[in-house]
Amino acid sequence: MAISYLTEEGLHKLKNELEHLTSVERPSMSRQIAEARDKGDLSENAEYDAAKEAQGMLEARIAKLENVVANSRVIDESRIDTSKVQILNRVKIKNLKNNSILEYILVAEQEANLKEGKLSVSTPIARGLIGKKLGDVVEINVPSGKMSFEIMDISR
Repeated sequence: MAISYLTEEGLHKLKNELEHLTSVERPSMSRQIAEARDKGDLSENAEYDAAKEAQGMLEARIAKLENVVANSRVIDESRIDTSKVQILNRVKIKNLKNNSILEYILVAEQEANLKEGKLSVSTPIARGLIGKKLGDVVEINVPSGKMSFEIMDISR
């Protein structure tokens, strides 16, 4: 698994979710399976099958979170360079086709949230911006075609 670079806040949220899944959800799932098993014939017990499937998905989520937490590195936000676009930068870009201004903070995939303006560094737009400087014009291939953006500002 690749290393995930997270903010202190992002790592804290992941650890809290992991704690909730292991201490609340996992025991609850075990109870549901036991109750379904007690209802009789397992070969025709849809409730049991559904509970086992949900348990598998829960365990997969727990395993993924454990892996991310184990392979995470917290980024020292005070040492972020703003001479070029990189993770945790706030980037203001201008869509040169319609002159709209967009502003994003580039974050790790686990912290992405477009409603909060947090764009995953794995998206086409973020990948196209990484390493570019103030005033650069970048052409980025997005699902709808090619888009041109001018980098208006880079900050922390």
